[in-house]
Amino acid sequence: MSTDQAHLAPRSDAAASPRWSAVTTVPRGPRARVGAPVAAALFRRAVRNLPLRVEYPDGTLLGAGSRSGEATPRMLVHRPGEFFARVADSGLIGFGEAYMAGDWSAPDLTAVLTVLASRIATLIPPPLQHLRAVCLPRRPRADRGTRAGARANISHHYDLSNEFFSLFLDDTMTYSSALFAPSAPAPVWSDLAAAQRRKIDALLDAAGVTAGTRLLEIGTGWGELAIRAARRGARVHTVTLSREQQLLARERIAAAGLSGQVTVALQDYRDVTGRFDAVVSVEMIEAVGHEYLPIYLRTLDRLLDEDGRIALQAITMPHDRMLATRRTYTWVHKYIFPGGFLPSVELLEQLTAEHTGLRIRDARGFGHDYAQTLRLWSQRFTAHTGGAEALGFDRIFRRMWRLYLAYSEAGFASGYLDVHHFVLDREPIREP
Repeated sequence: MSTDQAHLAPRSDAAASPRWSAVTTVPRGPRARVGAPVAAALFRRAVRNLPLRVEYPDGTLLGAGSRSGEATPRMLVHRPGEFFARVADSGLIGFGEAYMAGDWSAPDLTAVLTVLASRIATLIPPPLQHLRAVCLPRRPRADRGTRAGARANISHHYDLSNEFFSLFLDDTMTYSSALFAPSAPAPVWSDLAAAQRRKIDALLDAAGVTAGTRLLEIGTGWGELAIRAARRGARVHTVTLSREQQLLARERIAAAGLSGQVTVALQDYRDVTGRFDAVVSVEMIEAVGHEYLPIYLRTLDRLLDEDGRIALQAITMPHDRMLATRRTYTWVHKYIFPGGFLPSVELLEQLTAEHTGLRIRDARGFGHDYAQTLRLWSQRFTAHTGGAEALGFDRIFRRMWRLYLAYSEAGFASGYLDVHHFVLDREPIREP
C-alpha cells in the first residue's frame, strides 16, 4: 500500500446500510407469484440458443452449450423459485439481486455476462420491451442530478471509504479506464499504474496543459490528475462532491509538495466561477443525468476561456440503446450509481451544438482498454475480499461489487459499452 493512501478511514455506517442487505427478502407479492412462471418461460426462450450452459438443481440443462458439448460459460441456478420471483418482480434489477442473494452463480461470472450483454437488445421480446415503463420500478425523484441529489448520489458511491477503494485500485488511486500501450494486449497488474498515467497525460496533452495553464478539473477522484498537471506547472482548481475523496486528494497533493498550486474544493460543477485555459473531466459526465447534460455543457462553455480546450473522458453506449433505455431504472442505479446516465457520441455532439459555442473536434474510443482495466480490478478485488470483510462489508455487499465489476467488464468486452476521449474547443467566428 502506497504512503499516498494515508487517509483510509472506513465508514461502518455505509457497511451496515440495509440498502443491499434487504435482498435477503424474496418478493412474495402478486407480481412475483403470477409472473414467476412467465419469467421462467421467457428465460428458457432467451437462453435456448445462447452459447451458455445453464444448470438447475434437478439436473435440467438449458442453452446451446448444454447440447454442443463444447466448453461454454456455466450459469448455475441454485434456487429457481426465488430467482424467477425476483426477475418477475423487478426485471433485470431482480436478476442482479438474485446473484447478490446467491440464487445463482457462475464459475466465470464475466464470461456469462458477456454472452448476455452481447445479445442484450434481443433477449427480451420487442412487445415486452415496450412495457418496461409500466411494469418495472421507476427512478426515484431523489436520484435526479439536482445539487442536493448529485451530492447524495456521489456520496452513495464514493464515500464507502477510501480504504475500500484502495483494496482494488493501483497506487495512483485512479478509478477510471486506463490507456494501455498497444504492445500490451493482455496487461497484468504491474502495467496498470503506468497505463493510468498514460491516460492522464493524454488528456492533459489534448487540453494543452503546460506551465502556467489555469486548469479546471471537474471530478477530483483521489488527486492523481491534479498532481500530474501541477508537476507540469499548471495552477489547478479541482472540484468534487465526495468528502472522502477531498480529504485524501489533499493529503496526496500535500505529500507531493504541490498544495500551493492545487485547490481541492467540495463544490458542485454548477457553482464554479471564473475562466480557465483548460478544462479536464474524467468519467464525471456519467453522473450528471440525461436532463442535466445541457446545463453541464453550458457550464463548460461558460468556464472556458475563448481560446481554451476541453478534454473529457466519457463512457458511452450506442445511440439506439441509449434512446431505448434512457428512462429505465436499472440494478446499477439502485445499488451502484444512483442518477447515472451513459450518453451516446451522437447525443453529445447534438447537445454540444445546440446548447454551446463548443464543438467536438476529436473522439477516440478505447473500450477494450476498459475491459482490461476492469479485469485487473476484479481480480484484485477478489484477491482482497478479506479486506472488504474486515472493513465491515458483508457477503451480500461483496457479491454486489463482484457483480458490478464483472457486469461492467462484460459491457466493454461485448462492445455494448465504449469509453472515449473527447476534445472540445470553440466554433470559429466567421467573418461577415
